[in-house]
Amino acid sequence: MPRAVIFDVDGTLVDSVDQHAQAWKDAFEKFGKQPSFADVRSQIGKGADQLMPVFLSQDELRRFGPELDRFRGEHFKREHLPAVRGFPRVRELVQRLRADGKKIALASSAKKDELEHYKKLANVTDLIDYETSADDVARSKPYPDVFCAALAGLGLPAEDAIVVGDSPYDVQAAARAGLRTVALLCGGFPRAQLESAGAAAIYDDPEDLLAHLASSPLG
Repeated sequence: MPRAVIFDVDGTLVDSVDQHAQAWKDAFEKFGKQPSFADVRSQIGKGADQLMPVFLSQDELRRFGPELDRFRGEHFKREHLPAVRGFPRVRELVQRLRADGKKIALASSAKKDELEHYKKLANVTDLIDYETSADDVARSKPYPDVFCAALAGLGLPAEDAIVVGDSPYDVQAAARAGLRTVALLCGGFPRAQLESAGAAAIYDDPEDLLAHLASSPLG
């Protein structure tokens, strides 16, 4: 039985994947790139350091990568963040896990200020024992850095914790940190892709996980 649960946030606790994808697509287009929405969406879950190289050459990254990332961040907050909502029953799920004696951590590829807003949307601000974001690590998912930081903050070995996430990058990053992952479909990634990445179990969304908590790997 895990002693701690480490949650991804975007696509897991809040419904934000489409908004992030559109903000990135808008930013790429402003700088003369034309990726499809589907191609950009398939990369959400990575931080900017891992997402931009998929669409930009090394020369483009040097010339305008930081400027593009700044524009994307400001554009997302102004035009797309207001549409983000928390998924149903997130607070009840986290309360149930805490009642079972588990510590709760957040490990997100989002920036710290975005993470603060997401905690309010998911109504879990007062329920989190530790959190870490893209601002705290050198490399984002699918590298394991953010999960390693969460484990260090919790003071637990990997075998005593489990991840809940929505993307294959969560599953891959967690595995590299020695963690198992319960995956959710509410982020929009195909079940087969999550299974292929190595998810230990898959549920529709936080509400479905709560309904099956006792029989899940978190139980």
